[in-house]
Amino acid sequence: MADRDFTFRLYKKLLLQFQAQRYRIIPFRDYLEKDQSEKCLILRHDVDKYPENALICAGIEKEYNIRSTYYFRIVKESCNPEIIRKIEDMGHEIGYHYEDLSLAKGDPEKAIELFGNHLATLRQIAIIKTICTHGNPLSRWDNLLMWRKYNYREFNIIGEPFIELDFRKIYYLTDTGRRWDAYKSNVRDKVETTIKFPIRKTADLINWLEKDSLPGIIMLNMHPQRWNDNYFRWGKELVLQNAKNQVKRFLSG
Repeated sequence: MADRDFTFRLYKKLLLQFQAQRYRIIPFRDYLEKDQSEKCLILRHDVDKYPENALICAGIEKEYNIRSTYYFRIVKESCNPEIIRKIEDMGHEIGYHYEDLSLAKGDPEKAIELFGNHLATLRQIAIIKTICTHGNPLSRWDNLLMWRKYNYREFNIIGEPFIELDFRKIYYLTDTGRRWDAYKSNVRDKVETTIKFPIRKTADLINWLEKDSLPGIIMLNMHPQRWNDNYFRWGKELVLQNAKNQVKRFLSG
């Protein structure tokens, strides 16, 4: 019987396959500051909710001597100071998963004020050097647009993946939509690229890795909330995500 997709058990297999193919697995901060090797996986986690799942992921990665990046929102369903500290203590990078333009209802001046305040709050918990936009599909405002008027470097931030990285050269993989090829239903978690592989399931991704056919530099975005070994939580996420995908397809036209 094939493994259920989006379980921590399968996530372990995925990590081991990246290691077997000699990908150096690193946080986004390391890629920007010191490690732009020819074959590396920039491993990123958007913690939209269920931070306890992020803690499980962080523990799995530590077991395999892997360090990655965890982006936390400022809202209570994501921002758990105790869990954030534990994940940082494991050696992982902590970043800010910002949504301040949405929270400010499109007012850029209010948004940058919120951004500064929220960043300061998170910096009381952990070191924050990189940020990543939260692409809420139900919001009419794209948080990335903040940086047309402002510069995050003024806040001692060194990078934002969707601004710093050239995804024409770096292969972007995301489990948004609870599948790896949800191009049509993704509203904001997508990039302009010609690099695409027929990968829908995690097993497909593992198969491509076994063939050593994927590009040398990859950013993989894994949402911990989508991954569960527990049958009830796994099934609940499956049902909710399928419903959300229908809404996102409508919104994306």
